[in-house]
Amino acid sequence: MHTLSEQILDRGAILLLANKGEPTRLVGCEAEELDLSDFILNGWVFEDCILRKTKFRGAKLEQAHFISCKGGQADFTSADLTEAHFIACDFNNTPFKGTGLAQAHFIRCKLTGADFTHSRHVDIRFEDCRLNDARLRGIGFVKQTLKSLDLTNADLQGCDFRQVMFEDCSLRDALLDHARFEGADLRGTDIGGVRLEDARRFKGATISRAQAAELLSELGLKVR
Repeated sequence: MHTLSEQILDRGAILLLANKGEPTRLVGCEAEELDLSDFILNGWVFEDCILRKTKFRGAKLEQAHFISCKGGQADFTSADLTEAHFIACDFNNTPFKGTGLAQAHFIRCKLTGADFTHSRHVDIRFEDCRLNDARLRGIGFVKQTLKSLDLTNADLQGCDFRQVMFEDCSLRDALLDHARFEGADLRGTDIGGVRLEDARRFKGATISRAQAAELLSELGLKVR
């Protein structure tokens, strides 16, 4: 794999690398605000790169790795990120709308306000990520263990959390219409601010006594 380090790149330079047909590793490079739409970048590695507002719309990024990148407001709309890995990255307010994310992994990432609407997300994985205010509507997490996810104010409508183990997560003030929690273990989760109508969606889930008391307090009832 060819490696390029500490370069400020323009669209033409990346296109030349892409046309070689082999993956490239970019380390400490800047590609801020470039339009890389429809580029074929399968297997590429972006490490410590500046990718703010970079457009990857429709790009081919299968098995790509993004490591410690700063990419706020980048655009992955309709890209193919199958089996891609995002590790310790900041992609806040980034659209992943209509993106192929089968078996993609996000680990220790800031994804505040990210939009995953209509993405193709079979076996997508998140761990230790900030997803507050993110739009994750309809994503399936069946039988996964979700660790250290901040889903405060997130749009989780229609998500499938059946038989999910939550560990140190937050669902505070999240939108939960039509979400499913049968068999889920929510004892390691902040469910504060959940409305009574949303509490019904926890039917079949396991919660703690303290959480039950918190839910009842929404009705003005006291547990003694």
